[in-house]
Amino acid sequence: MIDKKTNPLRYLAIAFSFLLLGTFLSPILTCGNSSENPLQLKADGSDKLSPAQTQAVALEDAFQEVFDKVSPSVVSIATERTVNVQQHPFSGDPYFDHFFGRPGGGSGRVMKQKQTGLGSGIVLNEDGYIMTNHHVIKDMDKLTVKFKNQKTFEAKVIGSDETMDIALLKIDAPKGTLRPIVLADSNKVKVGNWAIAIGAPLGFEHSFTVGVVSAVQRGGIDSSGLSYIQTDAAINQGNSGGPLLNIRGEVIGINRMIASQSGGSVGIGFTIPINEARRVAEEIKTNGKVTRPWIGVGLDAVNEEDIEQLKLKDNKGAIVRQIMKGSPADKAGLKLFDVIIEMGGKEIQTPEELIGFVRSSKIGKRIEIKIIRNKNEILTSITPEQKPN
Repeated sequence: MIDKKTNPLRYLAIAFSFLLLGTFLSPILTCGNSSENPLQLKADGSDKLSPAQTQAVALEDAFQEVFDKVSPSVVSIATERTVNVQQHPFSGDPYFDHFFGRPGGGSGRVMKQKQTGLGSGIVLNEDGYIMTNHHVIKDMDKLTVKFKNQKTFEAKVIGSDETMDIALLKIDAPKGTLRPIVLADSNKVKVGNWAIAIGAPLGFEHSFTVGVVSAVQRGGIDSSGLSYIQTDAAINQGNSGGPLLNIRGEVIGINRMIASQSGGSVGIGFTIPINEARRVAEEIKTNGKVTRPWIGVGLDAVNEEDIEQLKLKDNKGAIVRQIMKGSPADKAGLKLFDVIIEMGGKEIQTPEELIGFVRSSKIGKRIEIKIIRNKNEILTSITPEQKPN
């Protein structure tokens, strides 16, 4: 008969096994207790927002509302043209290219090459009229308008104006399918207003960028005499012709160009005020072209040297630097270094103001002007004529 006394070592082994098992399982069993486990991630998002956060979320909502409201009225414009390129007989020969460089001219056969581009535009009305920049569609053979819903239409050019860089296109879309954009009054735009751009920068269609209005009445940018709206909203190639919007989703301008040493956006963009763009588009729609009043002078701002030499009181006005022969200015008897200080009863502070006044005047309607010549103020008149081509 065998004695069945329990071996003490066996109990010790069982107890040690349970101790090890408990040590291993304890982190797993307690991981659900967030009060004791500092690594527990809290997924509860029900905390109330602070007043500042609430305002920020409301602004986010406002931006999203602008995009949802306006994006169906903003289009991408794909452009295409065929050009003749002269092909040199040795083009592509590594030996020739190494010693003589890339051939740029001379004899050789002419090859046809397709060039493409991309811009943006806005829907003006339900009849299918679309506004964009002149430089987007200039010399192009084919224009394809693409909407946010991916529908495309071939567009025809109604007319364009190179000076103001505005073009008017038209597409044939089914009735009731187009959503016209809302135009604001650009005269009410102020520095610090929100500025929102929608377009196809570098081909990325319906991109949405936000900034502020950096300046208004920014003149002297080019020979158009136009005073631009400046913005720091990111604008790049492909944004041309697209809208700059206020926080209400209304168009305050048509994006035209940027100032940049790199070619990319550095926060200095220039927009054609929508009041000017609309006036040009309406004239194109009515007449197929734009006729401009013209007085035939080259103007400059009055500088310190002019003040000293001409004995002027201040730098207000526009000084005459050039007079075209046979022009209205020539016929009116204006002379070089005359300073125009008043036009049509309105004081002239800068050359840009005078150019703007002439641009809004009527061809053939006489305008009284006040000039300073030899320290004397002289009242005379001038009659704008149609600007020659």
